[in-house]
Amino acid sequence: MHLVSIAMYVTSQPLAEATAELWSFLRHYLLEAGLKDLPEKLDQAVRYDEAWLRPDLLLSQACGYPFAKSLRGRVRLVATPIYHHPGCDGPLMRSFIIVAKDSALHSLEDLRGTTAAINGPDSNSGSNFFRAAVAPLARDGHFFGRIIETGSHGGSIAAVVEGRADSAAIDCVTYANIRRFDPGHIQAVRIIAETPKGPGLPFITSGDAADDRVLLLRNALGAAIKEPSLSAMRATLGLVDFSVLSEGDYQPLLSLAGEALPQLRKG
Repeated sequence: MHLVSIAMYVTSQPLAEATAELWSFLRHYLLEAGLKDLPEKLDQAVRYDEAWLRPDLLLSQACGYPFAKSLRGRVRLVATPIYHHPGCDGPLMRSFIIVAKDSALHSLEDLRGTTAAINGPDSNSGSNFFRAAVAPLARDGHFFGRIIETGSHGGSIAAVVEGRADSAAIDCVTYANIRRFDPGHIQAVRIIAETPKGPGLPFITSGDAADDRVLLLRNALGAAIKEPSLSAMRATLGLVDFSVLSEGDYQPLLSLAGEALPQLRKG
């Protein structure tokens, strides 16, 4: 049985249901094309990042920075989604840097020496974009006074709201999803800056997938964009299209801020 895990943007029930509907359509399309051993439902047992290098992987969505750093050449790039949310620019995306609504911090410079929350050191939107944003202000490779790791964007937002951190960088797609479906989680924060942008979270398949398998997956995703009956699903996900990028398009994520990149370490 093939493994299908699409778990990056399913933090609320409407998103989870829309993602399940997307897979239902893709599954039917792939079955009609002759592909066999397709699961009826998306996998929820395998941790999202553990799915990426599974040999039985058919389709998953990866984070951009891990893709550029360690997955390129080990998985095959299928397509990158295009969302219509604020902060998205075609297949490119950025993060919003947030502080508490009543905070005295109003600019990136104000964050010098403060505590920043990141969801994890390999997160493109929560850490890599954050580093790139503050790199021009770094002194001897340092900027923040302390870094805490929260494990998720939701955890980083909570850290800012609760005063355990002064700021965090939140993926613009995640921020839009929270604003629409869980607005109470961001009522106590405000955006003070945007990070640089880079290619978004790619859909991938196993590294040994043949060209015709990759093309079939791309065609299935393209059909999901054109299918009239999926308009509500696409609106829920904020999904408007897919773009086929090259592995080289993700290379800049490794050096967004060049040698001035300040280290974000757990403190």
